Amino acid sequence: MSDRPARPAADQGSDPAAAFQPHDHGHCSSAALDAAEARLAQQGARLTPVRRRTLEILLESPRAMGAYEVLDRLAAEGFGRQPPVAYRALEFLVSHGLAHRLQRLNAFAACLHPGHDHTPAFLICRSCDRVAEAEAAPIRAVLSDVASGAGFRVERATIEALGLCASCAADGAA
Repeated sequence: MSDRPARPAADQGSDPAAAFQPHDHGHCSSAALDAAEARLAQQGARLTPVRRRTLEILLESPRAMGAYEVLDRLAAEGFGRQPPVAYRALEFLVSHGLAHRLQRLNAFAACLHPGHDHTPAFLICRSCDRVAEAEAAPIRAVLSDVASGAGFRVERATIEALGLCASCAADGAA
């Protein structure tokens, strides 16, 4: 880990670098869970016990998790061992903007910005597997312009960048 001081919680939501630096992850998780509950209340939906625990499991991890990893955690806590238990909860969280599915990893990560609609770009450290959300609007605008020049209209794009976070690069990860 780095010797850098933890960032204040207020910096966590807007700075993707915060995901790769020491910070009060518990505070991030608590704030995201509160925002998730508020968002669902506005949508007329709710977190059942299995959905809540699934979101908590994702929030506890700074890296994306596969559905079977989530299922193992749920099963260990008495929520059942059948794959639909995890898949239904994960599908609900993704469809309500509370989690993201990362295609490259075939995994899920909690959304740390559930209070508003957005489509982030994901920064994935190939060494420590940490994931950060970055603002994707500028990238999407360029992609749409390039596509438009080719007579193509982008309807959906998932932007995932694989690389090394500063800590892993400093530690000499190859």
